Parts: sequence; C-alpha cells; structure tokens
Amino acid sequence: MTRRPWQEWAILAIAGLTAVTGVVQMLAPEWVLQRLGAERTPTSAHFFGIVGMFMAVIGGAVFHALAGRVRDPLVLLWGSLQKFGAAAAVGLGVAHRLFSDLAWLVSGFDLASGVLMFGYWRRIRKPA
Repeated sequence: MTRRPWQEWAILAIAGLTAVTGVVQMLAPEWVLQRLGAERTPTSAHFFGIVGMFMAVIGGAVFHALAGRVRDPLVLLWGSLQKFGAAAAVGLGVAHRLFSDLAWLVSGFDLASGVLMFGYWRRIRKPA
C-alpha cells in the first residue's frame, strides 16, 4: 500500500469541508448569509442555496476522485476552477459591499485551495 502525499490529505480535507459547507449553505442559506453580513431576502437565500448545492456536488466529486485507489485528475482540474471562481465571486462580493470583510477569509481560503488543487492536478495529470 502506497502512502498518500500530504497534498492529497489536504485536498481531501478541503473537498470534505466544501461538501459539508455546501450542504449547510443549501439547507440554511439565510443563516450563512447572516454570518457573512449579507442582505437576506427570499431571492438571495434561494440563489445562495443553489450555490451551496453546486459546492456540495463539486466537493463530493473531488473527495470521491481522491478517496479511491485510482485518481481522476480531471476532477481535480474542475475542482480547482470552481475554487478560483468562488474566490473571485466572494472577493467581488466584498468589494461591492455585499459581504462583510470577514468574507475575505472565505475568498482567501478558496484561492489557496484552488492553487493547491491546480498544482496537484499538474503533478498527477496524464501527459497528452
């Protein structure tokens, strides 16, 4: 049995956290919006819940792609792109004063996660 590199453990943790927070965001969007200092309306809660569903799906897919014996590099590529997009979207939300400055932590975490996943994808991808 081969040992997992530290990057896989970190990405598994990030993917699990992404899936769990996505489910929380999907089930309790107003609660999450309140924590981020955002406006809470039925529309914003609805769309924030939809974003949570996609977080849960991508986090679960990345976790699944690394949890087994066979790694699926393409899922890591798409997971990293999701993290880059989330970092940009949350950062823009703070810049436009839709979220409190606390959301910079979320944006920074997503950016760092995207960099880690993208770098690991580059390491394990199959050459063309």
